[in-house]
Amino acid sequence: MQLPGLWLCLSFGCAAALSPSCLSAQFRRPGDFILGGLFPFGKDTVNLTARSEPTLLLCERLFTDGLIWALGMRFAIDQINNSSSLLPGITLGYDMYDTCFEPLVALQPSLLFLTRNGTTGIGVLCNYTEYQPRVTAVIGPHKSDLCLVTAKLFSSFLIPQVSYGASSETLSNTELYPSFYRTVPGDKNLAEAVVLLLHQFGWNWVATVGSDDEYGRGAQALFLSMAGTNNICIAFEGLIPTEVAEPSAKKQLEDTVRTINSTNVNVVVLFAYSLPAQALLQHSIRMGLGKKVWIGTEPWILSDITASIPNIQSIGTVLGFVMRTGTVPGFQEYVAELFSSAAQEEFCRRSKELSRVMNAEVLDTHCQQCDHVTLRDIWPMLSVTTVQPVHVAVYSVAQALHRALGCTTKSCPKTAIRSWQLLHFMNTLPFEVNGQSFRFDQSHGTNTGYKLIFWAWRDGTLTYLSVGDYDQSLYIRRAQIQFHTPDKKEPPSECFRRCEPGQVRRIKGFNLCCYDCTDCSENTFWNSTDSTDCSPCPQHQWAPARSTRCYDRSERFLFWDEPLAVALVTLMALTAALICVTALLFLKHLRSPLVQVSGGGRSLLALLTLLLQSLSCCLYVGKPSAALCMVQQLSYAVCLNGCFSTFVPKALEITLVTEFPRRAPRLLRWVTHGRAWLLVAASFLTQVLLCFCHLRLGPDFLVADYKSLPSEVLLVCGTQSWAAFALLHGYNSCLAFACFLCTFMVQTPARRYNVARGITFATLIFFVIWIFFLVIFATLRTVLRAVTQICTILATTLGILASYFVPKCYILMFRPDLNTADFCQSPAEEEPEEVNRE
Repeated sequence: MQLPGLWLCLSFGCAAALSPSCLSAQFRRPGDFILGGLFPFGKDTVNLTARSEPTLLLCERLFTDGLIWALGMRFAIDQINNSSSLLPGITLGYDMYDTCFEPLVALQPSLLFLTRNGTTGIGVLCNYTEYQPRVTAVIGPHKSDLCLVTAKLFSSFLIPQVSYGASSETLSNTELYPSFYRTVPGDKNLAEAVVLLLHQFGWNWVATVGSDDEYGRGAQALFLSMAGTNNICIAFEGLIPTEVAEPSAKKQLEDTVRTINSTNVNVVVLFAYSLPAQALLQHSIRMGLGKKVWIGTEPWILSDITASIPNIQSIGTVLGFVMRTGTVPGFQEYVAELFSSAAQEEFCRRSKELSRVMNAEVLDTHCQQCDHVTLRDIWPMLSVTTVQPVHVAVYSVAQALHRALGCTTKSCPKTAIRSWQLLHFMNTLPFEVNGQSFRFDQSHGTNTGYKLIFWAWRDGTLTYLSVGDYDQSLYIRRAQIQFHTPDKKEPPSECFRRCEPGQVRRIKGFNLCCYDCTDCSENTFWNSTDSTDCSPCPQHQWAPARSTRCYDRSERFLFWDEPLAVALVTLMALTAALICVTALLFLKHLRSPLVQVSGGGRSLLALLTLLLQSLSCCLYVGKPSAALCMVQQLSYAVCLNGCFSTFVPKALEITLVTEFPRRAPRLLRWVTHGRAWLLVAASFLTQVLLCFCHLRLGPDFLVADYKSLPSEVLLVCGTQSWAAFALLHGYNSCLAFACFLCTFMVQTPARRYNVARGITFATLIFFVIWIFFLVIFATLRTVLRAVTQICTILATTLGILASYFVPKCYILMFRPDLNTADFCQSPAEEEPEEVNRE
């Protein structure tokens, strides 16, 4: 049975053909297995003479590259056919076609490859499992946009397609392109390498330009997505036309150069092929853009088209990534021998015989305009053009074919192999080429890494100097890079200044990458260099402005040793001493008329409670606790009640005598003498019951206030229930108000002591002090809250002492002549006489 061939065909239909023509026939050869291939040889030759000089130069370079790649593929197939271990007994054929860099042109040979073997028609079947196309595998094409078109066709038939130059990340989708492979790294790896390069040099304000094709758009999109997550800011992103001869291309290029100039960037990342890159660099030089750091990629960084631009050294520093590939041993000698053989008659005879074997009617378009290609024309490009990816592509198919056929080192069985049967072996197994191991990864690519290339000029001659390597991590030999700056050091390229520790970025303008540095406010801190906002401190900590850490808060309360506390304690001691002196004076004159008319022993009780009330100020100094907070208000209310309770019997006595003289004799016994003590005790017990209610409803509690003070935690006693507070102090207010009503309108006869006046002023001072106290106490949340309570206690104590007891002390000490029964007559003893006279 005749085995289907694996064809690799080349027809110079668009760019060039060799002269003599017998050499071009050597790119068409039958075999037991046939490989099909697609190579770029340049733009179509229609009206080529009307093209610009750069376009003609590009066509010449593209033809040279395509020719070298085709020769590399033929060299690999000849090696395989001459090998005694890879495919012994099997010969590979090839049929090569030119893509002309045009998708429609590339479709013609692609459709031919899909035709049923031995025919020119494509079978329309429901099941292609047993379908045998013209070729078993396809090598090429070179560009990503062409592969996006052809890969859909070949993936529909599951024909392996191995590209030696397409790097678009779209082709990594194995669900859409299950049979597409490539022997070059994808654009994702290239974008990662560029981002690492920018990061190592601290360049975070860059412009990026891409050619308006699949390669430029795809690589730029990947770079932009990675730049944002690595704190690299894009000042400008743009696309430049691939057809530089179009009328609108010049304006678009000029606008791009002007925009780059306006951004004040020092670094430009350029993803483009050689012709668009050449046009952009030419306009940059003509428009005086200034020296920049240009980060390029292989399509233009190694191109002699861009390197030959006049005054190209003035653009600045050029760095770029190129694929890390090895040499192909014996290739240059093979090409030299091939061109030498082409001049011999025997070589031409065999070439013509091979041409007759091939079907000349199938896409046989011979270029008549491209001739006189010699070894001298292509020899300089043999060391520049990368041949290894083509070589590896051919060997990957041959290795898969070896395993699919079940070959040994001595022979291969003559069995039919379908194209789709090769995919399993290409997906799973590694293969070796010239002692180097290769393997297709999950995205069907071979990530061989990159070299970082620096354009080094020596006496006007350009040298591609390798200054670094990238293989998942980037290593740079910085000492070998001499930048265009006066000190030969890398120039800065930043939109923003570096923020100091304790500062964060505040975005300014429309660009998210431009910002000012702002100090962190109090109680916030700077977390890291990547922080865009200050982090708040935990509640128990604080931080000063522009801080890089938080500190533990210190406790704040009314300390014993601070001046304000010392002054208040001193005032408390003086008040207590004054009360003790008053009590001693009253005790000494306890039986005197003045003391008796003032309440006698009940006055001593009032002085005792006032003394305890003044001493209770100590509860507000020092570190508060939950127990102290509960006792503070209770002690004040109970002590004040003890004082006001002694005023109540005297106030009622005065009211009965002055307002109800007829009923006074029957009622006075309930408010005088021993029963007055029962009234005092009842009032005091009522206050004690209210204290228990206060404890049940909501006693004061300890509050740790973290908000009022910036660096301290304020320890204060907070009011849990204002209703309980009102209930606790409301009773004393009612007693004071009752005493005030009973005494403020009382008139005393001349030459008599006015007992009611002292009670009136004492209760009036109490109300005035408490009006101010409530307003201040309800709003204060600082240490002054304790100060306010102390001042209220002392002011109330001194007010009662000054208005009620001090005048009596004055009489006892300085006017003893007034301390008589006639002048200090009790209202209960005086009024009945007046009633009898009436």
